[in-house]
Amino acid sequence: MPAVTLTAKDLLAADTGMGAVTLRVGNLDAMSAYYRDIVTLDLISQDGPVAVLGRGPVPLVILQHAPELRAAEPRSAGLYHTAILFDTQADLAAAVYSIGTKSPGTFTGSADHLVSQAFYFTDPEGNGIELYWDRDRTLWSWTHGQVEMASLYLDPNAFISEHMSAEPSEGHAIVGHVHLSVGDVASARAFYVNRLGFEATANFGPSALFVSAGGYTTITWP
Repeated sequence: MPAVTLTAKDLLAADTGMGAVTLRVGNLDAMSAYYRDIVTLDLISQDGPVAVLGRGPVPLVILQHAPELRAAEPRSAGLYHTAILFDTQADLAAAVYSIGTKSPGTFTGSADHLVSQAFYFTDPEGNGIELYWDRDRTLWSWTHGQVEMASLYLDPNAFISEHMSAEPSEGHAIVGHVHLSVGDVASARAFYVNRLGFEATANFGPSALFVSAGGYTTITWP
């Protein structure tokens, strides 16, 4: 496919942000308990087969009961993980500590990505979760329009020890991004960049592509 050059009017608005992520789940009670009691989200509301969880008044995850749900085939296209962005390392440490002590088997890894510090989990029905904290945007390094990223070792126990706070906080968090599993990165780029108007911010050849609106603009916390 030939390269497409987008003009400013073709791009998504720079202040475009993420809303809550809806997950269709087979066991609503078990999944609600996991996100509430272990991930430390608040149950904002529950209306029959739909539970809304978040931090304070901000919805982050919507669980929709679907008893007929069948497990996704391995390596099929779809949601890879929902990434919840915390405004402080102390809040992130508290959530990681909660999962580590109450459901350690759901921890799948951690990494320092230069732009962020991230911890990865899988919920009881196999949905990926990233809990992370971003470094200030002024500390990010950009080269030819691409943000510099890596996957450096990040010790979860050391992170918790350094940042865990005994003082309660307001606990601000938002959905920072989602990652998708796709069959072909080039085809995904053609759709999300060339058609929808996202901007490519990091490209790892045929293995991964990162896109954003506004080049990761400054976060305004609730």
